Amino acid sequence: MSKKYIDIMDTTFRDGFQSVFGGRVLMEDFMPAVEEAAKAGITHFEFGGGARFQSLFFYLNENAFDMMDKFREIVGQDANLQTLSRGINTVALDTGSREIVDLHAKMFKKHGTTTIRNFDALNDVSNLQYSAECVNKHGLKHEAVITMMDLPPGCEGAHTVEFYEKILRQILDSDMKFSSLCFKDASGTSHPRKVYETIKMARSLLPKDMHIRFHTHETAGVSVACYLAALDAGADGIDTAVDPLSGGTSQPDLLTMLHATKNSDYNLGDLESSKVLKYREVLVERLKDYYFPGEAQKVSPLIPFSPMPGGALTANTQMMRDNNILDKFPEVINAMGEVVEKGGYGTSVTPVSQFYWQQAFSNVMFGTWNKIADGYGKMVLGYFGKTPTKPDSKIVELASEQLKLDPTTENPLDIADRDEKKSINYWSSVLKNEGIDVNDENIFIAAACGDKGIEFLKGEISANVRKIDPNAPVDTSSSKSTEPSVASTYTVILDGEKYNVQVAPGENIDIVPASANTANTTESKTESVKSDGQGVGAPVNGVVIKVLSNVGDKVSADQTVMVLESMKMEIEVKAGSDGTLASISVAKGQNVEEGQSIFAVS
Repeated sequence: MSKKYIDIMDTTFRDGFQSVFGGRVLMEDFMPAVEEAAKAGITHFEFGGGARFQSLFFYLNENAFDMMDKFREIVGQDANLQTLSRGINTVALDTGSREIVDLHAKMFKKHGTTTIRNFDALNDVSNLQYSAECVNKHGLKHEAVITMMDLPPGCEGAHTVEFYEKILRQILDSDMKFSSLCFKDASGTSHPRKVYETIKMARSLLPKDMHIRFHTHETAGVSVACYLAALDAGADGIDTAVDPLSGGTSQPDLLTMLHATKNSDYNLGDLESSKVLKYREVLVERLKDYYFPGEAQKVSPLIPFSPMPGGALTANTQMMRDNNILDKFPEVINAMGEVVEKGGYGTSVTPVSQFYWQQAFSNVMFGTWNKIADGYGKMVLGYFGKTPTKPDSKIVELASEQLKLDPTTENPLDIADRDEKKSINYWSSVLKNEGIDVNDENIFIAAACGDKGIEFLKGEISANVRKIDPNAPVDTSSSKSTEPSVASTYTVILDGEKYNVQVAPGENIDIVPASANTANTTESKTESVKSDGQGVGAPVNGVVIKVLSNVGDKVSADQTVMVLESMKMEIEVKAGSDGTLASISVAKGQNVEEGQSIFAVS
């Protein structure tokens, strides 16, 4: 009896990058490993989408479309190159207009994509229908998704086999066209029995030739057991990554799965361990200078209590390192359980996982429920679609009051279509006014990345990649810290020269020239005058992204003078009192610390 062929998608170059490095890996460093992966016989890759679109523009000063073109050139025309799309959010955190959703499919087809995995974090099927139409219209394969997780203990009302059956029946009733169906567990919290029963259920409802996949992460330590359960239930494909970008917050390792299925009835992609080992060797060599966050390489027994996806976890810890607030990480994770419980049980996958994280962060930094994060508030109010269950009524009331928005049941696409700033015409005019070529690629970059997209296109982005000196001496001290092994990056000026300094517990200090690897090379001029005015401090560690007033301006107590960015949130800093803006002590692009005086009002 022949073994069942199981399609293996290699997620190393998208989800692996995102789950370990927050997406920050340069093209020149990983493309040789892509060549070796192709030589190993891998023909199905996840190569873009998700956070790997924005991260190239935000942190790498690279064009994601150029990366996709190069990837396709290396692997050839026959390879199945897949991207991840967040339904009507595409590759952003906010809802796109219909014309931007359509442009996303058009551009990704143009730049080498074969298949788009299309999901909605709320499992609101109506949010998938238009994006599915666009994917099919532009000649791409459409992989429909049902997102999974386990709820924290004590929570109920969604994320059961029965719940997933309801969603699948809604997909089938909608007449949505799809060539494959994926059950995607970004947090890795679903347990093997539920996975088995869910895949078994889907197998019974779908045509025999319908391709069913399962995707998970190792974060909670049950991923291999879940993959074996999925295969036994009838799954046709699974996603794996290759060491050192496997396990921990990423997907199960390909070599591990080849070992786990020895002497079984499954043939994993006709792949041979010896060839995969060669691919691994090249990958390890190419990434040897990168700093691997300790949290990305761990299995956590706490994840089921605070379901944080692998891809979002390290992206957030990297941002916390940037803002020197990584010490707050345990508190934020602990706060997530309540945030999930009161938010309507959307699946913890981007953008909802980011909404959960931002609200948990706000609860830690500003006091529990004192500040409703914009994304979380709009979610519970219905602006991203229908949540699986009704959010907590008190939280809905708070969100409505703070965001000055009424709850809604309106189609999010209709809302987006009325927003001028989500139109092609708007971004075309912005590009024209900035002297940037107006073409489809640039329009989509600007629409998906906002101001940072414009900065990239103007050549104003500096790369922020964490690399270490492989020759630095290792601390062999026998003493062990009880604190997590995490690193912080600081910029130090010595004799007029800038240096990046990375410090981690138990390690020596590693210094490299700031020009080679800089977290913030923005030269800033600060406008200030001597003043006896009342100083206003930064509410959190972050980066100044907007200065809205000038020294000498009259300001009111509730007037926003400055906007900070922290953890992908824009935080307004108000004057606090009526008067005159006496001084501004920071500038746009500057990092600030919590409590640091940033302006004064007299």
